[in-house]
Amino acid sequence: MPNKDVREMLSLEEQIAQLPTVVVAYLEHVRVQKRLAERTHTLYSLDLLKLQDFSNEAGVALLVLQPNHIRRFAAQMHSAGRSARGIALILSGWRSFFRWAARQELVPFNPVEGVRGPKAPKPLPKALGVDDAVQLASFQNTEADPWIEARDAAMTELLYGCGLRVGELVGLDVKADQHTQAEGRGWIDLQAGDAHVQGKGSKRRIVPVGAMATKALQAWLAQRTTGLAGAAQARARDEVALFIGRRGERLTGQSVWARLKQRGQQAGLVAGLHPHVLRHSFASHLLQSSGDLRAVQELLGHSSIATTQIYTRLDFQHLAQAYENAHPRARRQDGAEGRVDQPPSARKSDPESDD
Repeated sequence: MPNKDVREMLSLEEQIAQLPTVVVAYLEHVRVQKRLAERTHTLYSLDLLKLQDFSNEAGVALLVLQPNHIRRFAAQMHSAGRSARGIALILSGWRSFFRWAARQELVPFNPVEGVRGPKAPKPLPKALGVDDAVQLASFQNTEADPWIEARDAAMTELLYGCGLRVGELVGLDVKADQHTQAEGRGWIDLQAGDAHVQGKGSKRRIVPVGAMATKALQAWLAQRTTGLAGAAQARARDEVALFIGRRGERLTGQSVWARLKQRGQQAGLVAGLHPHVLRHSFASHLLQSSGDLRAVQELLGHSSIATTQIYTRLDFQHLAQAYENAHPRARRQDGAEGRVDQPPSARKSDPESDD
């Protein structure tokens, strides 16, 4: 096979033709048998061209590569600046090739199996600023259908006021009955001011419902069935779900996403608003005010406090931004903005999230 510099003067098809016969056979296999899209097939091809280059540089034939070679190749890509996600995708392509080669009895084992690339840092969750969150929660659409408006306002207040996941929200019943807990749902107890929530892993928790959310829920419940007519009203009377659609049936998570996105736009907020943004906002704002990480963990239903600690990073970013904007020593003498380093805990890669 020609060296890399010479090969790059060829078209992709010509480069593929120069690969070992076994690689060409594999690429034909995935093209025909898996019916890959042209773009996907091109990516597979580029990944295997890269593997061949590494193999040539190491002086090792492709089919005798060992796990230590693959780890070295991954480290080289990382040192060259390729992202962790990009490396993971390339390793996945190589893993598929060797899996096929093992089935053809061309290699005794898959050298990529068990090899993982560098862990990608998880992005910080997006949260609204306090003013934006209050603006959204206080928003009233006077031109909307009153029934829709009352429901959407109550949903927004619960998402932000209680930090619920969207699945927990749509899983709430008006009140508990003999089926509620058995079927894995939660309920609202307005008299006690609580939301009984069934979260991930069938873990139950009780979250206090604030005064504004209680008021919004009372307004919604007052017209939950009276705002409908005919068969929809009959279904709504039999439906135990707290939040229902126009047909009188339990609202879906997808519907909540769509309604909240529209409400955010109507309230004048930036695009990209979704239910989890309000959960993140609930956690971030509560932590900023109280500093009680354990309480936030309990309210969110996190099994590990390590998951909740990500909100300390959001809190630090908020403080750092305030410092940079206001403190006279936050700027260097050349006029460039100063930089506040993250605390040591913030520079560690995040744990697996149960958010």
